[in-house]
Amino acid sequence: MAVKFQKGKRASAVSVIGGADGPTSIFIAGKFRKPGLVEQLRQRRYRKKKARAEASVAAGTHTLDEVIQYLEEKYHAVKISEEKISYREQYHCLRESLILRWCPKLLGDAAKIDELDRTDKASLERFLKQTELRSEAAKAVTEEQFPMDFCLYKVAIPEAGRIEVMIEKKWGVLTCSYTGKAKKRLIEICRDVYLYYGVSKEDIQNKTERYQSLVMVLIME
Repeated sequence: MAVKFQKGKRASAVSVIGGADGPTSIFIAGKFRKPGLVEQLRQRRYRKKKARAEASVAAGTHTLDEVIQYLEEKYHAVKISEEKISYREQYHCLRESLILRWCPKLLGDAAKIDELDRTDKASLERFLKQTELRSEAAKAVTEEQFPMDFCLYKVAIPEAGRIEVMIEKKWGVLTCSYTGKAKKRLIEICRDVYLYYGVSKEDIQNKTERYQSLVMVLIME
């Protein structure tokens, strides 16, 4: 599970996924240093917010089919056509991620990628080439080999922006992403969708990905 926030009009997203969220991540960091006072205060504030969010979570769930109905009735969500580029991109990205987690043998040798040495240009080029080959291998996997029940919905909020909700019912995936200038309003809607989807007592007790993602949405700002 991964959570990504970006400022301005660029897309931001938080995801509940029964697997890795996205096939590729590259982290480039500087040397380790002890966090300064501002960072320490920020971390303390984050821990307090997270603790409050965790304490507020109550058990109660809805199915993904019920989530779709909720989106259509409350927010007039529109299903995005399979012919749209945004649909195809998100479908293939999620498909690769799920195959990599649940059925990596379907990818053969392409499932394994060498460790990235961020200081070596050749290592980076090799890494990128391997991820490209893995994506091609995932696209070659048939629906019979790895079935999915995927759909993508768009919620348009006048003078605020839009939200895309990605749902995959077979593997249990819910992802909300938003883009627009009225960030607070868009986050409120994403939070409402995740709260409606909810968590079970078992999710809370075991601190599952579904539970952790709900907590992250509750502390978004």
